[in-house]
Amino acid sequence: MEWSLDNVREIVAGGMQSIRECEICAFAIAMCVLLLFMWYCYRVGREHGSSPLRGRYLAGPSRIGGVVGGFMSSDCRGRGKGKNGSMLEEQNGFAFCQSSECFRCTSAGESLNQRLYHSLQDYAKRYTWSGMGRVHKGVRDQGRYLNSRPTIQRPEVFFLPDLPSAPFFSREVQRHDVELLEQSFPALLAEFESIYHQPPARDGSSLPPGWKANNTPRGQWWTYYLVNQGTPLVLNVRRCPRAWRVLGQLRTFIANNVFGNACFSVLTPGALITEHYGPTNVRLRCHLGLRVPPSCELVVGGEPQCWSEGSCLLFDDSFLHRAFHEGGAEDGLRVVFMVDLWHPNVAAAERQALDYIFTPGRLEDKEGK
Repeated sequence: MEWSLDNVREIVAGGMQSIRECEICAFAIAMCVLLLFMWYCYRVGREHGSSPLRGRYLAGPSRIGGVVGGFMSSDCRGRGKGKNGSMLEEQNGFAFCQSSECFRCTSAGESLNQRLYHSLQDYAKRYTWSGMGRVHKGVRDQGRYLNSRPTIQRPEVFFLPDLPSAPFFSREVQRHDVELLEQSFPALLAEFESIYHQPPARDGSSLPPGWKANNTPRGQWWTYYLVNQGTPLVLNVRRCPRAWRVLGQLRTFIANNVFGNACFSVLTPGALITEHYGPTNVRLRCHLGLRVPPSCELVVGGEPQCWSEGSCLLFDDSFLHRAFHEGGAEDGLRVVFMVDLWHPNVAAAERQALDYIFTPGRLEDKEGK
């Protein structure tokens, strides 16, 4: 190539033209990014702004944190006092709890909705909104969800939308934990025997230390909690080191929020646990059969199932459910080890947020105390 003044001028002119074209492209790209950012800010502000949300918590009379349809919460039975429990009332023939110790019974009303909202906002500020779509949707529209649910499934406290629903679940959905519990069957049965055959407690109860009698229309239902509403019971845990070790090895045990429980549960012959709903659909309740005589049955969402010794049953207790033991005195007790596991379709980010929001004590109404 021969260099000349004309050639240099052509090269410089071509370069300048390329630069101008690149500037136009870069400007166009920057404008597109700016418009997308403005649209995103508008959507986020519309979804997370406090004013529109607070007006949508309750679409009608609140049922949150209380008892739906007059049924008693299963996690807080037996906390009343007196023969039938002075803290227990009757409605439509079913007992329900009003214990000051029960999260669901003391967290009713619109104030819980607002506390849920503020806890979620606090979590998002500390961590992230990423992956919080369903949780935010659930908190925002909780009143509508709880009041519009069909009677077959109506959780009392919190409903997470878009979760697959079924009364019973296959053992495969939580295979590791189910197999671990079933492998621990001999140790858990032996530990039950040791705590059940202790002398009665000194407080006048006919039951051994740590056992609680729950309200039932007939028969007896006793529970021995290791974890109650997310809080370990230290004395009971000390008496059950093997069971506590098993809980520590479970991958999906709800150990850090008020929806998590673990206990030994006993039904005497003739006992009936009346129909009731659990507090949420984010968990699956797991029953490991320890002693299962004939004529014992669990009915969830209208579907009956029988326990089996050494095997686990997984069910969603936000469905209407009941249990009974119709055997005779010669059949003995029905005993299960009960553990609350995460629903398999609740993502890890959602579990972390729910653990934060429903940490024991976080949602207590300080103004009313």
